[in-house]
Parts: sequence; structure tokens; C-alpha cells
Amino acid sequence: MQLPSVKKTVAENLAEVNQKFIDKIHCQDKKRIFIKRLPRSGLNDAEILAKAGDYLSMGNGQSEVLSGFVSGTVYNDIDDENLKSLQVEIYKMFCYSNPLHPMIFPDCRKMEAEVVRMVADLFNGDADVRGTMTTGGTESIMLAMLAYRNRANSKGIEEPLMLVPITAHAAFDKAAVLFGIRIRHIPVTSDGRVDVKKMERAITSDTCVLVASAPNFPTGTMDDVISVSQLGMKYDIPVHVDSCLGGFLIPFMKDAGYTLPTFDFRLPGVTSISCDTHKYGCAPKGSSVVMYRNADYVHDQYIRVPDWTGGVYATPTLLGSRAGLTIALTWSTLLHFGYANYVSRTKQIIECTKRIANAIRGGDDNNPIPGLRLLGSPDVSVVAFESDIVNIYAIGDQMSERGWHLNLIQNPPGLHICVTYNTVKANADVTFIRDLREVVNKLLGEPNKGNDSEMAAIYGLAASVPDKSIINEVVNAYLDACYAMPNASIQEHFNVS
Repeated sequence: MQLPSVKKTVAENLAEVNQKFIDKIHCQDKKRIFIKRLPRSGLNDAEILAKAGDYLSMGNGQSEVLSGFVSGTVYNDIDDENLKSLQVEIYKMFCYSNPLHPMIFPDCRKMEAEVVRMVADLFNGDADVRGTMTTGGTESIMLAMLAYRNRANSKGIEEPLMLVPITAHAAFDKAAVLFGIRIRHIPVTSDGRVDVKKMERAITSDTCVLVASAPNFPTGTMDDVISVSQLGMKYDIPVHVDSCLGGFLIPFMKDAGYTLPTFDFRLPGVTSISCDTHKYGCAPKGSSVVMYRNADYVHDQYIRVPDWTGGVYATPTLLGSRAGLTIALTWSTLLHFGYANYVSRTKQIIECTKRIANAIRGGDDNNPIPGLRLLGSPDVSVVAFESDIVNIYAIGDQMSERGWHLNLIQNPPGLHICVTYNTVKANADVTFIRDLREVVNKLLGEPNKGNDSEMAAIYGLAASVPDKSIINEVVNAYLDACYAMPNASIQEHFNVS
């Protein structure tokens, strides 16, 4: 319970935070003219395109991505005009298709089946493997957890429990909230991999699924999928491997010259895998695949309403209508690249990742960046690091001033860069290493070692506040700011009279 004076102080601070978020998010919108009502009559194409161009000019996202200074976010090289041209033609052909009606749109029905089969083949799935396309990694993960909840319920388990690494994606927490599944986060070992011994000790008769990441998002570390698979076999518990981030890298790493421990359907305990095609697969956003070892598991994912007055209703995923266009774009993108090109891109991305990691730890020239230490293991395309000497978030602030868009992570505090093909093409690893070294050396020379930076203050507050509901209020303020229409000098309604 908060005293009135404390509540007032919190409210004042939240109001200040809210305004800061609005100022930050809308800083590129100089006009701040908003459309709030439908125009009385439709605009002509030239007007719409001109307005879209105005909106596009608010930022310089495309040039930032091309510079290689953006961690993750856009995984395909956006200056690939050949791919764009293909995708535009595919858009024209399939923009109104909907696989909810497979007899009307047999084209995207067939394409989806082929995408699932191609991706299953990459993960060494046999003919029994089944799956569906989804709108992204979050839906893929949520559907797998829904399937395992339903499976547990059918066995009489009323309150199923999922065991996930503490480094697993937040989508597992979403699934827990939405589907009423209990979740227990398992610590990781010093190398960033899930502690399999602690996972085993956490198993109960209500455990419905064990989770491993391949790799995880925060540090890019591959969990010990082999050992987790063995646990699943030992206790007859399904095992889900989340490969949303690295799903279009790790299947190609062997042919690219890099070996990884087995992580896929070759392991008998692995019962499902999630893989994003819209990351390193280079398909447009809104595309992922979830796969199961056999039809029994995917049937637990299907949603069926046999007694609906509108007729027997069933969907394979959470959605009813789905964009057949996304399916067609994914299908065409996979065919555009082919296996050999994915191997080539993987090789270049892994090499770039290792150059950055080696520079931080001083592996090549015995000249590490002072004060930094790698977090986890840079097994695939992410390099994460921390510092006990300077404030790591101050490093993030100063790298941001130099144009870098890095990911801030926490518990423990750190930063990471997710290498993409844009990083490779721009040779941005060279600039990153130079900038990082200069920023760290500068902060080492400051008396406060960066502890007074803006992000250091925000994350320091988050770590020190025992009442996490206050942090939720801050997050609410950020999300609200994304939808705000602040200080609009002109409310653009078009001709509404």
C-alpha cells in the first residue's frame, strides 16, 4: 500500500516519463498533423502517395538499416531489387487470397504445405512431421504451448506447468498468461545455457513441456538441446525447441563450416520446433512456422468448434482469416534464395559475429576492449556483453549517439548486437568495434563511469524498485505514447463537412 504522498510523487514522475516518451517517439514528426476521420470522398492516388511519402520522410530507417548500424530488426538486405521486384509481382497475384477457404484459394493452401515441408526438411523432419505457418515467432510459440496445455488437460492435468530457461523468449510468458499455464523459469549456467540439472529438479507430475532455445535472444546462446531432449525422453514430457531467431542460420551452419551439437528432430525427445521465416529466411514480416513430430501433436493445436450455429468451424492457428499473400511471399522468397545462397549468407553472418566477439575478448590480437566481458556464448549471430567497470547502459547511450541501434538486455545488465546481412554488406563490424572501443575508453576516463546517463538511470530505477507494478506503468506510458497524437497544430480531417 502506498501512502498518499508517495502516490503523488509516483504520479508526478510517471507524468514526466510519459512526456519524455512522447517527445522521443514523435521527435521526427515535425508537422504533427494527424488524420482523425475518414475523408468524405476518397483521395486520389497522387494525394495518397504524396502523403505516404511525407510519412516515410519522417525517419531514415532504410538508410540506417543499409548502414549496418541496426541490431537485428531487418534481416534481409533491403537494397535487393531483384527480390523486391519478385515480391511486388507476387503481391499483385495473391493480395486478396485467404487460406481459410482452401477450395477457393487452392494456390496458397498448396504453398503453405510446401513451406512447412521445406522448413521441416531443414530440421531433419521425416514424412510424419506436421506443422502450420503463423504470423510470427510469438504465435508459433504460443500455439505450441497451447497444444501442450490441451494435451495435458486431456490427461487430467488441470494446472499444467511449462519449464523454460530464464533466457527463453517472452512469448512463453504471453502463452502462460493467455492460456492459463503455470510457468517456471530455470536459471542458466555460467556459459548462458539452461541448467539441465535444475530443470530436472523442477519437473513435477504437472509438467507439460520442457523448452530449449536454439539460440536464445538475449545472448545468442544455444541451449543444450541434447540433454533437454534426454530429459523429455526420461520423463515422457514433450520438448519444444525455439529456433525463431536462428532458424534460417543453424540448419546451414554445418555446410558453412561451423558445427553445432544436434538441435532438431534427429533428437527423439524433440517434439516441436518454431522457426521464423521472416528473419534470416528474408521473407516479409508476419511469417513463421511451427512444426510437430507427428499429427497427434498438431491436432492438439487445431481449434475446433463443432456445434457453432454458423456451421462446423475449425482453424489450424489462432486466426480465422489469414493473409494468403504472406504465405505466397514466403514461398517465393525461399525459392528465390535456395539452399546454397542461404549457406553463403550464413557463412558471412557467422564470420562477422565471430570477428566482433573476438575483438571484445581480444582473441586475435590479445587486445581486448577494456572493461567488457562476453555474456553467454556467441554461438550464432548475437554478441552480448557486460561490464563491471563502466555502466553498460551508458555505453548504449553513447553508441546510440554515434548512430547505433543496439539491444539493451537485463538480469544481468548488458547490450547485444544481432548481426544481419546488412551488417555484413556494410562491413559495419569494423566500425562497431572501433566505436565500441572508443566509447568504453572515454567512459573509463570519466569519474562516474557513465552512471548518470539517461538509460542507466531508467534501468537503475527498474532494478531498484521493489513494486514492479510501477515498472508496468512506465511500460504502459511507452505503449500509449506510440498511439498518441500530441500537440497537433492542425487536425487534418479532410473534407468532412
